[in-house]
Amino acid sequence: MTPDAPAAAGHDGPPLLARQRQNHILATVSQHGGVRVADMVDQLGVSEMTVRRDITSLVRRGLVARVHGGAVSPTRSAQEPRFATKSTQHQGEKARIGAYAAARVHEGDSLALSAGTTTLAVARALTRLPHFGSLTVITNSLPAADVLHAGVEQAREAGRSAPTVVLTGGERTRSDALVGPATVDYLRDIRVEWVFLGAHGFDPTIGLMTPNLQEAETNAALLRTGRSAVAVLDSTKWGVRGLRTFCRVEDLAALVTDAEPDDATRAAADTHDFTLEVAQ
Repeated sequence: MTPDAPAAAGHDGPPLLARQRQNHILATVSQHGGVRVADMVDQLGVSEMTVRRDITSLVRRGLVARVHGGAVSPTRSAQEPRFATKSTQHQGEKARIGAYAAARVHEGDSLALSAGTTTLAVARALTRLPHFGSLTVITNSLPAADVLHAGVEQAREAGRSAPTVVLTGGERTRSDALVGPATVDYLRDIRVEWVFLGAHGFDPTIGLMTPNLQEAETNAALLRTGRSAVAVLDSTKWGVRGLRTFCRVEDLAALVTDAEPDDATRAAADTHDFTLEVAQ
């Protein structure tokens, strides 16, 4: 964190210089993975327009990437963050999204979960459903499989029915996903009611994206297993791009997020008939 950044929080002294404001924005992005414009307005004591100008300056210099309502670290389209890094970011938002998304799962349903920290939140929420024991869950996510397996063991120890949990095979990625030909081959003949998809980024004209080509192919195979596809994305994913798309907006049944989407996303939802749901 830069020396100028701490003084900005709750700032009520003389107006900060542009360099000081931008240092604070950069320090916050470094610590939390992203910033919201509204939060920076409160912390810096300046107008929304001033914060947006500061973010524009940082974007031009390649120091941050702009997303809907704020900015995030400038990941490259082929750069894949480690799961441990992502799992510490925006935990409250992801938990709300996970609970909101899992609530649509009914007794006896079968579902597939892609890898990712937000789909991990879906897995945690599934274990809290009263009908958890009646479900069949297929996933290529090692962390999600661990959470679900722990839920299975707890159910058995309590004398309750336990769900069927299946972990696909494949090659392990930096995001703790199992991918590759073996995974795709296994998923080819699977059919489930729901498929929950996380993503590295989202663009309303392109869809869900990932920086890993094998993960894109595997996610596309997961998408094909489901009757209804539900994207689970926190709002820092808006406008972030990956190397390849694996789910177009017209393939979605619903998109669950934590903040009001932009006009372009709302227009895409109207055009392609998928629902937008904000988990408060």
